[in-house]
Amino acid sequence: MSNNPSKSDEWKALEDHALVTQHAHLNNLFKEDINRFDRFSLSYDGITFDYSKQRVTHDTLKKLCQFAKACGVEEKRDAMFNGQVINVTEKRAVLHTALRRPKTDNVSVNGQNVMPVIHQTLDRMKFFSNQVREGQIKGATGKVIDTIISIGVGGSDLGPRFVCDALRRKNEPVTVHFVANIDGADIKNILSKCDAEKTLFVMTSKSFGTQETLVNAAAAKEWLISSLPKDADITPHLIGVSAEVKAAQAFGIAQENIFPIWDWVNGRFSLWSAIGLPICLQCGFDVFEKLLAGACDIDQHFLTASLDKNIPALMAMIATWNRNFLSLKHYALMPYAQKLNRLPAYIQQLEMESNGKNADLDGHKITDYKTNAIMFGEVGTNGQHSFFQLLHQGSDIMPCDFIGYIEPMSEYAEQHQLLMNNMLAQSESLMTGQRNREERHKNFEGNRPSNTLLFKRLDAFSLGQLIAIYEHKTFMQGIMWNINSFDQFGVELGKNLARQIENQDLSRTSSSLKGLYSLIHKDTK
Repeated sequence: MSNNPSKSDEWKALEDHALVTQHAHLNNLFKEDINRFDRFSLSYDGITFDYSKQRVTHDTLKKLCQFAKACGVEEKRDAMFNGQVINVTEKRAVLHTALRRPKTDNVSVNGQNVMPVIHQTLDRMKFFSNQVREGQIKGATGKVIDTIISIGVGGSDLGPRFVCDALRRKNEPVTVHFVANIDGADIKNILSKCDAEKTLFVMTSKSFGTQETLVNAAAAKEWLISSLPKDADITPHLIGVSAEVKAAQAFGIAQENIFPIWDWVNGRFSLWSAIGLPICLQCGFDVFEKLLAGACDIDQHFLTASLDKNIPALMAMIATWNRNFLSLKHYALMPYAQKLNRLPAYIQQLEMESNGKNADLDGHKITDYKTNAIMFGEVGTNGQHSFFQLLHQGSDIMPCDFIGYIEPMSEYAEQHQLLMNNMLAQSESLMTGQRNREERHKNFEGNRPSNTLLFKRLDAFSLGQLIAIYEHKTFMQGIMWNINSFDQFGVELGKNLARQIENQDLSRTSSSLKGLYSLIHKDTK
């Protein structure tokens, strides 16, 4: 097929199919097939994926599978897992999946098996996190370390922060805080709660050149120096996670305190690496291992299940159907679990930084089709009292992903049942709507599609499964759109201009920037 997916016969078949089916109402689809749930849902290892409330038929799914295969998703999936260079713009392999594979596997990058170095790093993470949690790591004055401050941004922050929030338990031996924003209020707020003698900083940056991280890291060093006794050795308080060991050393981190990551691990797919050290420190390495195991479980499912019986593949194909053939521009993610309150922010970066592209793999501007939908979300039931009005009666139809759990996540079992009842009610009412001919403002058209991912319980294993599902969904959509999901040049543009402004080079900037700059900096000249 042409590298432009919209020129393929399979794409055109989906366009024709959409013209015929786009006005079909979900209510009628359920009336026509009383067993629709059984036919449009599947279960795998503690997960039920219900897509019966999507505006698809068996014919839709058949055509979507044909399109995905024509795009080469299966071959490119296998190439990713085998360590081939699929990040073509940066000439890198993409091997976050290797981070959760067994030690006995063999995955080669440039002819070298990377599994030994992965597991050497995991062993170091286990040893170090156990030492900290057992009170064996002491600061400059001999006091036991019991507070961790993780400094990073983007992929070095969102994943570990989200997982720590989700898996936080009572009475952990250490407390983990996160600092990301370059706004000094962020780190000041955290430092005000901490004792320098008992605080350890984990400074995470793949390049060890990210401005936000370095500025916050410098503030952390200054705080340690000013808070500890004069001439105290602060190196026991500094841990680095980076691919650039020399840069981390130049900052003042001892080589033995630096954990490696590799260029074949993309930041937003990196929480499985040493980027996940804060997870090990807060939750314990045994929990981190279960997280890896859950992700590996979905890796095998994604690798081996046929596309029509494959949860991440179905999610990717249905999302592409909604975006490109039903012209739906947005979608909402609603985890009905307070512990997943950071999930929407994490998935925003995963999907929109990966697939927010308008250039294809051949370097051509994409003009014939749209790429990633705008994603937003909130935990249930909070979201019901903020943006659900728009979901139910807004002029745009926005598909939804609902995420729920069968077992209660706290001792409040009755409240958990109310929470799940609300989730079920929202997905059902979005679909069915409500007819009111007399009062138009009380009329709901319904026919608003949704998925439901239902897990047995929220634990480290199922959380690993959940994250891996969305990772593979994101990857597969990138393949179908003929884009590279693993670069992020758009992120760099603003960073470069910020450095230019920092150097007071405004020669090629607009009058707007110059005017605002003069207002902001008028008292600092």
